[in-house]
Amino acid sequence: MSKKNHPPSPLAGLKVLELGHYIAAPFCTRILADLGAEVIKVEPPGGDPFRGWGTAKDGHSVWFSIHGRNKLSVELDLKRRRDVALKLAARADVLVENLRAGQLERLGLGPEVLHGVNPRLVIARISGFGQDGPYRDKPAFGAIGEAMGGLRHLTAHPAGSSDLPPPRCGVSISDDLAGMYAAIGLLAAVWQRDGAGTGQGRVIDVNLVDSVFSLTEGMLPEYALDGRIRQPAGAAIPTAAPTNTYPCADGKWLAIAGNSDLIFARLAAAIGRPELAADPDYATNVLRCAHRDALDAAIAAWTRTLAAATAETILEAAEVPCSRLYDIADCAADPHFRARGSVLEVADPLIGPTLHPGPAIRLDGEAPEAVLRWPGPAVGAHTDYVLHELLGLPRAA
Repeated sequence: MSKKNHPPSPLAGLKVLELGHYIAAPFCTRILADLGAEVIKVEPPGGDPFRGWGTAKDGHSVWFSIHGRNKLSVELDLKRRRDVALKLAARADVLVENLRAGQLERLGLGPEVLHGVNPRLVIARISGFGQDGPYRDKPAFGAIGEAMGGLRHLTAHPAGSSDLPPPRCGVSISDDLAGMYAAIGLLAAVWQRDGAGTGQGRVIDVNLVDSVFSLTEGMLPEYALDGRIRQPAGAAIPTAAPTNTYPCADGKWLAIAGNSDLIFARLAAAIGRPELAADPDYATNVLRCAHRDALDAAIAAWTRTLAAATAETILEAAEVPCSRLYDIADCAADPHFRARGSVLEVADPLIGPTLHPGPAIRLDGEAPEAVLRWPGPAVGAHTDYVLHELLGLPRAA
């Protein structure tokens, strides 16, 4: 599909105002921007503090190339230019913020004030613990969401296997989840306002802890049933076997998911142990879970004799779900990632040629590169355009 024939983006025309910093709110608005919304990112003098995180080239954060993509950057001191913030809010459909709970009110920009200038405005508020409750005023970052939401307990090493602290999952999962939930919530509120015809804006309250806690599957009713507390299981899944990550001869790891009876039979044959599929101890998933250690040992004995890529090729030929544990170099080089545009080559005027993750949401087979209109801009790159062209404010004489 040629670029000129692309259908309009689904959120084309949606005006989003971001009063966000670091990760959660900017991640939410990046999702909206990738779907075609106009996102105006208001940054404090000097820029979002996140611009100082991670690797930089020529003074510019390479991470911000992704974080700020498809957004208009306006440099604005909200404490001094509240009037401009209100004008931006008056023309917006949606406002997304992740300031500390109560900070918007302290700036004179609370929901009552914002709805006074724009009753249709949908306001998504992302915080550590929510806008109410006894912990609302406590500071929090993503690690706190993982810890209190129950995730970090589960990513610990199984009891007795290590004295190391429970590791984080490797990315700011609490912030990303909260950003996704905020995007879902605000789009639901926009649908109610416009599709159902209420004409009224709403306030969406999303927080890091609840976002993580929402992923705890059946753990809460299990606890309510008989007081059981799910414990760390390492790379295994307590309810399915064999599903684990196995060591290979080249020092790499191979994830294998052979849960169903049919797949398990194919796995057993592929590793040269067809008798395992006929063993009464392994006849069902429930029985395989009960004898997990012996089963995992048999599979690991096979994987240890092969390089991960070789073992993966053998199991793929047998239609057994598996994958080497990819690092980012593997992702960047993988032909499937490249063919689908999950890895995009980008010419960034600030940092030079770089790579971006493509959009996770695809519509009508649209080329992924069409989503990326521009990479993260310099601080305040669009201040003049937004203030004078979009808002019509007079220029200084």
